[in-house]
Amino acid sequence: MLLFFQILLTMFIAEMGDKTQLLMVAMTSRYRLRDIIIGSLLSILALNALAVAFGALISALIPTWLIKFIAGLAFFYFAWSSLGGKEDEEAHNEKQTRHPILAVFATFFLAELGDKTQLTAIAFAANNGLQNALVVWAACSIGLFAADVVGMLAGYLLKEKLPDSLMNKITLCIFALCGFFTVAEGAGLLLDGSALRWAVAGIAAAAFVCLCFLTRKKRT
Repeated sequence: MLLFFQILLTMFIAEMGDKTQLLMVAMTSRYRLRDIIIGSLLSILALNALAVAFGALISALIPTWLIKFIAGLAFFYFAWSSLGGKEDEEAHNEKQTRHPILAVFATFFLAELGDKTQLTAIAFAANNGLQNALVVWAACSIGLFAADVVGMLAGYLLKEKLPDSLMNKITLCIFALCGFFTVAEGAGLLLDGSALRWAVAGIAAAAFVCLCFLTRKKRT
């Protein structure tokens, strides 16, 4: 029982202020509470199962830098999709309601795959052996989900207090920042910690800004 609470508390603290917690804030402007809870919970359970059972194997087969690049580009796409007027937003929401849980699952999965919390879960699993695998999986999942619920509740509180247009801008900024720092993480891994990672992330951010400008100009 002591091991369970030790792991749970560690994961909760590790996730506080992390980008996935900020993503929970952003997703509240796009999805319903039920869809966010189900999608994120399923993603957390799947990610921690992978971390406990196959984490080392996955890391060997798929380069972490590539995962980071894919996730970063996905976040830039989510930010770009937040652009548009009320009619565009309604059409976007109507389209997304077909598979909202899957959308939340995929977003959260990409954000957490290879992140420090998953690496923490791998370390706990390696240190405590196969006999404690279920305890590690449950504690990691509950700790991670509890921290992200805090972000989700903060997002819904902001949504109630702020106008939709401002909430959309906040959403765009959160996704764009997640994209920038995730691409920087991937470039840092690829370039072995070189300061050039910021240049790579800057190029990606500049391309994103140009795309947003062209999109706005086309719609006006």
